[in-house]
Amino acid sequence: MVVSQRRKPEAAPLTISVDRSDPAAPVVGVGGDLAYATSAPLRAEVDRLLAERPAALVFDFGGLNFCDSTGLSVIVHAWREGQQAGTAIELRAVPRFLETILDMTGVTGLLDRSPVDGRSASGSAASA
Repeated sequence: MVVSQRRKPEAAPLTISVDRSDPAAPVVGVGGDLAYATSAPLRAEVDRLLAERPAALVFDFGGLNFCDSTGLSVIVHAWREGQQAGTAIELRAVPRFLETILDMTGVTGLLDRSPVDGRSASGSAASA
């Protein structure tokens, strides 16, 4: 029996941009593959932004191609840290595949909750 050794596909590079035109709600643009091999820079950027305690932190996933469990954990980490900082986490331009993952794992329900101190009036939502 011959077993072919398929080469594992490499993750596409992750692109991150931050729009601070509204300091109360910076927008983090995320593109490419959000996966184990690429997620560390996004997590570090999330931590930097949440240290400033904005009213909201917005993720724009318009350019996202793929998200694995590690990428999902970055979103949950942002929510958890945002709860402690009083920062609402909002998602924009959520691709259908990510919307499905968020729904199936219950993360959508987390994102619909207001921060603990209720500073943000905008709420948070995952929308396509």
